[in-house]
Amino acid sequence: MSNLARRYRSLPLRARLAVLVAAAVAFAVAAVSVTAWFIVQGKLYQQVDADLQKAVRPQAAADVNAALETCPQAASESTSGFRARGTYYGELVRADGTACVFSNSAGTVKTVASDREVARTAESRQGGLLRNGTDGNGNAVRVLTMPLVVTDNLASPPQLYPNTALLVATPLKATQDTLKDLALILLLVSGIGVIGAGAAGLAVARAGLRPVDKLTEAVEHVARTEDLTIRIPVEDDSEDEVARLSRSFNSMTASLASSRETQRQLIADAGHELRTPLTSLRTNIELLTRSEETGRPIPPEDRKALLASVKAQMTELAALIGDLQELSRSEGERGERVQVVDFQDTVEAALRRARLRGPELTITADVSPWFVRAEPSALERAVVNILDNAVKFSPEGGTIEVQLDDGVLTVRDHGPGIPEDELPYVFDRFWRSPSARALPGSGLGLSIVARTVQQAGGEVTLTHAEGGGTVATVRLPGATTPPPETLPV
Repeated sequence: MSNLARRYRSLPLRARLAVLVAAAVAFAVAAVSVTAWFIVQGKLYQQVDADLQKAVRPQAAADVNAALETCPQAASESTSGFRARGTYYGELVRADGTACVFSNSAGTVKTVASDREVARTAESRQGGLLRNGTDGNGNAVRVLTMPLVVTDNLASPPQLYPNTALLVATPLKATQDTLKDLALILLLVSGIGVIGAGAAGLAVARAGLRPVDKLTEAVEHVARTEDLTIRIPVEDDSEDEVARLSRSFNSMTASLASSRETQRQLIADAGHELRTPLTSLRTNIELLTRSEETGRPIPPEDRKALLASVKAQMTELAALIGDLQELSRSEGERGERVQVVDFQDTVEAALRRARLRGPELTITADVSPWFVRAEPSALERAVVNILDNAVKFSPEGGTIEVQLDDGVLTVRDHGPGIPEDELPYVFDRFWRSPSARALPGSGLGLSIVARTVQQAGGEVTLTHAEGGGTVATVRLPGATTPPPETLPV
């Protein structure tokens, strides 16, 4: 059985479907055929039994006595066996087993113990006994054994004859031939039905699995060529499993293509951004090295400026690498660190860092309690990035206004602002305003802000402020109090 199961599992899917359909149809056809055969058999035997019941009638006492006086006797050979359809056998059966055959009987019938039992208990066996038997030549017959009823004449009432039963039988050859023909027809029809079902199942499997074949070809094509632009055509109104699978595949390849394009763009942009500080670093280091090799020292002021430039470029590279690491982290890594965060504390920590970076600026703050679900370090970095931008673009001695109220954080600076045509690009990776390219930065700060806020379920916008400057607005869902599970015990 295990070998058969293994062989079945090794078949192609369409072959397995065809086998399953054929097996299901074979089972159904077999059940219907067997049921039909037994129903027809029952109906035919009911008809034969009814004919036997009609053939039974009270016997003349004189005929019975004459038959019993010459008993036992057998029918003559000329009357034995089957003569024609509707021919009957007739015998008298005594309680001791003696059989007396009527002269007009079609032959003799082999009696059994149940026939003698009817003769002995005639009064309690008024319904008689129906059974299958054989005649003297071994041919199948249907037998009805009834208590013997006799009458002297038509005017006298019938009476039971003691210890004797009347046996009437009719041939079953015609009935059995009909049943054999029916069985052969049902077998042929069943075989044709099973073969047709197998062929239909194979055709249906091929038609039904054609989208799966296309999907398989598409997957093999992607695996072979890494071409993620391939799409499987799907009807818009189709909602079956194959259509859903095809849509899922198309969505997957589109997401992978987008991810690959984003990765390619990120690598290209990162390479471009890294090239400038690395080139400057190399130039400065070569100048310092050449000075040492040639023995021609660089003036102290120039040397100090070179070392300060190297330090600034190293700081810029470290910041850029940190931003790239932040952007490259997967969603799963972030999800594991999400927890309830006190947004007020986060903003206040970012404000302390911003005041250190812009000591000449006036930073005012009005923050109220607000608790959100986010990654603590990422959320603080996002707020720091927003404040850094405000510090970077604020004029010397300027003011930065920070407010956190009901989950809405606003940071207002009084700098030059962002041109209207540049606002749609401020959250793109590595995008920097032409007027800000001379300032330090990688162009990833606001991109990290947008990603962090979106992952926390919020939104961030940059707009022009009345009177000049820029307003950064962050909206995060949350509550003024932490959920009960975060409270200390």
